[in-house]
Amino acid sequence: MSNDENKGARLSRQRETILDELRKVKTHPTADEVYDMVRKILPRISLGTVYRNLDFLSGRGVVLRLGGAGTQKRFDGNPAAHPHLRCSVCGRVDDLEWPLALPELPVEQSMGYSRLRCDVEFVGVCPMCAGRDS
Repeated sequence: MSNDENKGARLSRQRETILDELRKVKTHPTADEVYDMVRKILPRISLGTVYRNLDFLSGRGVVLRLGGAGTQKRFDGNPAAHPHLRCSVCGRVDDLEWPLALPELPVEQSMGYSRLRCDVEFVGVCPMCAGRDS
């Protein structure tokens, strides 16, 4: 994590390991799945520590926290704005190759909000879940 990403906070071995493991996968894991990944490297890390560090990293824009109200939160090691596909049955999330730039809200329409981003998520049924109904 660069100094810009770190924003003055100490880069602990735990944060660095969580970030490294999250950036290795494209599966958009849950906090529990990140915990399982990180425990292979740091066996004494607690689930609470993983949750706190994911909150820290997502709060600083180093990773993306995905999921709306009522859905399990998933994390993306790629913080660049990009759209996702979410399965409404199993919760799987995939990156969507999108040829168009995501929209930005003009400052005059921001209603005083200081930090703006655009999250685009399409919801459907993934091929594995669709195949179960057959």
